[in-house]
Formats: sequence, structure tokens, C-alpha cells
Amino acid sequence: MAKVASMENEINIVDAKDHSRYEAHDADGTLMGFVDYKLHPGVIAFLHAETLPEFRGRGVAGRIATKSLDDARALGLRVKPACPFYQEFLAEHPEYADLTKLPEAHQ
Repeated sequence: MAKVASMENEINIVDAKDHSRYEAHDADGTLMGFVDYKLHPGVIAFLHAETLPEFRGRGVAGRIATKSLDDARALGLRVKPACPFYQEFLAEHPEYADLTKLPEAHQ
């Protein structure tokens, strides 16, 4: 039986560590968008998020942000949102606010 799925709903997010970026791919493996990051000890800085023009308006960047921030939390990393998209995303999603706070010892 052939798999029938809406291509727009199938977004696979992967941490492409070799390229220091999270990537979103559709069901065919086509790159839909990405966010570049830089790892520092205990910190991940999100530098530049981009959704390719033909995939805009489908929630791709939000899916990448959610996956990357959930991973950062799981790894115990503090987040530095250097990218305007991440700054806006974090402002709109207070459930991730704890990721941008400095540890108590540094305040």
C-alpha cells in the first residue's frame, strides 16, 4: 500500500552537526530551511535562520526553532539568540525563556 501523506505536513528536522546547522527537509529529502549555529562551552548561539522561498508560510522556521530549542534544553545549553527570528520566537514563546537566562553564579 502506497503511503499517502500531505507533503506540506511532513517536515523532518535534523541537527546537521557537520555543517553546524539544523535543517528541515520534506518527505523527498529536499532542503526546506535551516538555522546556522555556533557551539560554545555550555552555550549555543543561533546565528541565521532561513526558509527557502518556495517553502515559506508553512511553519518551517518555527518547527526548526522548536526542535533546536528542545535539544538545547535536553543538553543543558544556554541559548544566545543572535538571529532576529530566534529573538522574536523566544519573545512569543515564554516557555523557552529559561534558556536565555544567565546562570545564577554569573549575575
